[in-house]
Amino acid sequence: MDTYNKQADANSVVATNEYEREPVPENKTKGLKSFIGLFASEHVAGTELVIGPLFVAHGVSAFDLLVGLLIGNLLAVLSWTFLTAPIAVKNRLTLYYQLEKIGGPVIIDIYNIANGILWCCLAGAFIYVSASVGFVLFDMPVPADTAWLPNSAALIVVVVAIGAVIAFVAARGYDAVAHFANIAAPWMVVMFIVFGIVSLPELGIRSIGDFWCVTNEQVWVGQAQPGRVQFTLWHVICFAWFGNMAWHLGMGDLSIFRYARKARYGLASAAGMFLGHYIAWITAGLLYAVHLKKLAGSEGGTLAAGPMAFAVTGYVGLLLVLVAGWTTANPVIYRAGLAFQAIRPRWSRAKVTLVAGAVAIVVAMFPGLCNKFLSVAMLYGLVLMPMGAVIFADHYFTKPLGLVPFYAEKHNVRIHWAPVLAWLFSLVICLLLYAFAGVQEFFLCLPGWLAAGVIYLAISRFTQRRAPSKEVTA
Repeated sequence: MDTYNKQADANSVVATNEYEREPVPENKTKGLKSFIGLFASEHVAGTELVIGPLFVAHGVSAFDLLVGLLIGNLLAVLSWTFLTAPIAVKNRLTLYYQLEKIGGPVIIDIYNIANGILWCCLAGAFIYVSASVGFVLFDMPVPADTAWLPNSAALIVVVVAIGAVIAFVAARGYDAVAHFANIAAPWMVVMFIVFGIVSLPELGIRSIGDFWCVTNEQVWVGQAQPGRVQFTLWHVICFAWFGNMAWHLGMGDLSIFRYARKARYGLASAAGMFLGHYIAWITAGLLYAVHLKKLAGSEGGTLAAGPMAFAVTGYVGLLLVLVAGWTTANPVIYRAGLAFQAIRPRWSRAKVTLVAGAVAIVVAMFPGLCNKFLSVAMLYGLVLMPMGAVIFADHYFTKPLGLVPFYAEKHNVRIHWAPVLAWLFSLVICLLLYAFAGVQEFFLCLPGWLAAGVIYLAISRFTQRRAPSKEVTA
């Protein structure tokens, strides 16, 4: 152990103790302010400038958007507060180490590879949002909304430059990520609100009555653009709730809330949900509508955040896009680094985080990821959510059912098949619902999550009855 510590100190860019394989000590826990700032900065972010316009493009009506976001974001906050945070505070372990205790090192290696790659994909989308300021500053050609490949060498250079800075901040650990978030969050929240106010007279809105009439006619008109799926109230509710499913029901934020002094700090997620996933999504939709109005039906409308913000709010808008994408990518790359580092605990977390940042930079070079962000976010949650159900079921239901929690650790097995099969079978169920019942990806997460928990408990009951009895400590 001493040799490993010396090697980590000598080789890492910054050697910090992130308690990857031990509970966070009580004297290292954080207050409520830390989590409010982190959630506000992560969810009042650059991708809001992509998601808001996508709701417009998918033809959401004003009523469906305003009511659907209210319900869906409330459900997300309740999920963080009553499902994720209590488990995090009780055990104070990362998602990855807790899952290893349940399923063994084999499953955690597979899971961490999938999780880290998917998180890098999301971080890549956030880096691309920040890099979109280059379309204006350097007069770079903007990729078409249907394009997947980079359309210029300049785009690649800007992505690499911005992504490298973001990755370095993430490599410095939780304290650096939270510190940067707390600095940026208040300013970003204010700017999103200001941009929303600036958009109103541009659309001819000068009273509350005007707002309802104009937004129904010019913004959320209830008619999807060609090639887009028509969204309803249920689409909005499910995306607002499950767009972050990997973080709450999927238990990804165990790695964040293990630092919380109290479980009720899960309510801090409201800062992100209602400032970001309510106000910022609405604001972004208004900005997009103003952008389209200024084009007056001509060609050139784009979902790229930089040109859209600049067309309405100038260089201040570009600054918001740059910082907002940055603050979102920071914690996501941090999580990806933890995922990859959990595969080989002796690896330097800082170096692995830099590698995760490099992967995210490569992903950011492909603009199609942002333009399909709603589906990408839902797919991300769908793939990872079964393990969150396994952790939830293991925490709350194994002992009442006479089963052994943290089975792989206590029985010293390399793989516990119950979580593996729960993961595979629940995804198969979702695939069948999608392929043969026509259920869209936006509606698959909850039935998949419930199925995973039930399957895990059923298979655990079968396998643990057949396993040789051992005396284990609770």
